[in-house]
Amino acid sequence: MADTKISQVSVIIPTYGRPEYLNHAIRSVADQTYGAVELILVDDHSPNPVEPLIDDAAFESIASVDIIRHEENRGANAARCTGIEAANGTIVAFLDDDDTWHPTYLERVIEAFDRSGPKVGVVMAGEQVVNKDNVQIGSDIPACGGDILKEILQGTVRTATFSRFAVRQSVIESAGMPDDRFPSWQDKEWHIRLSQHCQYESVSEILVTRRIADHDQITDNFEGKRDISYQLLLAKHRELAAEFGRQTEQKFLASLTQTVGFSALRNGYYTQSVKYLFRAIRYDPTVPATYLYLLSALGGPLTYEPAKRLKHTIAGSTN
Repeated sequence: MADTKISQVSVIIPTYGRPEYLNHAIRSVADQTYGAVELILVDDHSPNPVEPLIDDAAFESIASVDIIRHEENRGANAARCTGIEAANGTIVAFLDDDDTWHPTYLERVIEAFDRSGPKVGVVMAGEQVVNKDNVQIGSDIPACGGDILKEILQGTVRTATFSRFAVRQSVIESAGMPDDRFPSWQDKEWHIRLSQHCQYESVSEILVTRRIADHDQITDNFEGKRDISYQLLLAKHRELAAEFGRQTEQKFLASLTQTVGFSALRNGYYTQSVKYLFRAIRYDPTVPATYLYLLSALGGPLTYEPAKRLKHTIAGSTN
């Protein structure tokens, strides 16, 4: 019988103007206990090219390294697509330039693929969320598996950010590339499509460190989430949610709308936050967290910091 074990992983790091974090991300790839790694670094036209700023010593234990620079800034998902197009691995994994992996991340993920068989096309792992001082402020450990499309649409399964999941190249070929039109929810939208073509598996361990700091991140872009991502996601997938019945459609709408409402709160758009959180409650009045966010929004700036801490306590940071 043919050997079906995974023999190579392509790791894609999209980066833009954050060399102080990038070297740590690369080092965490080099320190992996799984050795057959192809690293593809995509510089999304940083103001200063990142290649001269990289510590070459970090590459020494990586089997293959390819550095690609975009001629213009095109966004993180476009950079991931460039990396996928260059990838040769059976499995594709992603690492944001401000995140890091624990040394056994790839080993544990590949073990899950090998153990689960060809029906599993995506493996997710747990993460810790740290602030700029490297203090943990949240965590998430996945426990789901199998066919999870309905749960993703309903918002009852928390989809993994790019740094904490890997996907079979064959599933990408079926589901299509990440959609570079999205300024946010890039991972969530792709999970909806990926989960239509494969089963999922989870590694219920914290193997990823995600940093929430003062630098620019797509999670901070409330206006882009409200005006572009929200509208695009509804247009692309509301009909799919409706195919599971009205309850799933309403939960789909409520989950997205609640996230927009909390994003507004976090960015100081208190009136907008109240508007979207009330709308989320109308879609689905059974979610306790929505009422807590609404109370925080009604209090305006005096309750912003408590609301942020509440969000980390309940569910970690929003995608």
